[in-house]
Amino acid sequence: MRVKTLEWRDGTLYLLDQRKLPAVVETVACRTVEEVARAIETMVVRGAPAIGAAAAFGVALGARAGLKDDVQRAVTEACQRLGQTRPTAVNLFWALRRMQARASELACRPPSEVAAALEAEAEAIYREDIAQNRRIGEFGAALVPPRAGLLTHCNAGALATVDYGTALAVVRVAREQGKEVHVYADETRPFLQGARLTAWELLEDGIPVTLITDNMAAYAMAKGLVNLVVVGADRVAANGDVANKIGTYGVAILAREHGIPFYVAAPWSTVDLSIPDGAAIPIEERSPEEVTHVFGQRVAPEGVAVLNPAFDVTPHSYIAGIITEHGVLRPPFDRALAEVGRRE
Repeated sequence: MRVKTLEWRDGTLYLLDQRKLPAVVETVACRTVEEVARAIETMVVRGAPAIGAAAAFGVALGARAGLKDDVQRAVTEACQRLGQTRPTAVNLFWALRRMQARASELACRPPSEVAAALEAEAEAIYREDIAQNRRIGEFGAALVPPRAGLLTHCNAGALATVDYGTALAVVRVAREQGKEVHVYADETRPFLQGARLTAWELLEDGIPVTLITDNMAAYAMAKGLVNLVVVGADRVAANGDVANKIGTYGVAILAREHGIPFYVAAPWSTVDLSIPDGAAIPIEERSPEEVTHVFGQRVAPEGVAVLNPAFDVTPHSYIAGIITEHGVLRPPFDRALAEVGRRE
C-alpha cells in the first residue's frame, strides 16, 4: 500500500480517514485520548488489528497527558475510555491490557520513563502486527490453488491492519509466489467496506478484483468463479466460532453448499480463549442511519424499524481452517486453539 493506515509521528497519531475512501485520501491527526476514541467509534479507523494498534497509541497519548499529574491514573482512564469504543473486536482489549500491564510494571519509575516505555510498547505492537500479517500470508498462500477465484467479505486487508492485511495477506503472498489470484469482493452492506476499501486497495496494488453485491455471492459460486473463501475476524472463541462483519455467516453457508473451503485469517490477538463459544461474543449494534441512508441520502422510509448488528457469528463447523501466525489451525478447533494458547 502506498498509504499508511496509521502512523505515529512526533507525538501525534495520524489515521487514514477510511470514511472518505475511495473518493478522498485524507488523514486525521489525533493528539488526545478522546480524539483516538472518537476516531475508533466513528470508523475513521476500523478493522480489529488496526483498532488495537490505534488504541495502544491512544494510551501512549494518555500517558503523555498525565505527566504533570498522575501518569498511572491517566493510563487507567485512557484504557477505560478506549475500552468503551467498540465491544466486539477483542484486539482492542488485548492491546489495552498489554499497555496497562506495561504501565503497572513501571509503577515505581519516574513518569517520563513510564510515558516513554508506553510509546515504545505501542510501537512494538505496530511492528509486530506487520510481521504477524506476513506470516499469516505465508501460511495462507499454501492453501491457494494455482489459479484461484478467491471471495472475501468486508475488508481484511492493509486498511484493517497496520499494513499488509490478514485475508488479503494470503492474496498478496500467493501473488508474490507467482500464483494467479482473482479476488471477488462482496460490497459489504451497510458500510460498504468491500466496495470502498477492499476494491480500492487491491486496485492500488494492481491485483485483479471484481466487485459484487452481497447477494451475488451464491451466483458467483454456482458459476464456478470462486474456489475458496478467505475472510478476517474480530473475535475467535475457544471452540473456533468466529465473529466477523455481518454477512460472513451467510457466505460460510453458501460456501458449504457449493463445496468451497471457507478460511478465516486472523492474528493470535484476535483469539479469545476466555469466551467458550460464539454465543458469548458481544455483538455491536450500530446506528440505524447506516442502513436507512447511503452517503447521507435517505433510501428507506421515515419511521421504519432498523436492525443493524455490525457482526455475526460463523459456527466453527463451517470453517475449514483458521490461518494465524502460528500456522493453519484445523478442526477440532478447541484442541488446536488450546494447544497454541498453552504456548503463548
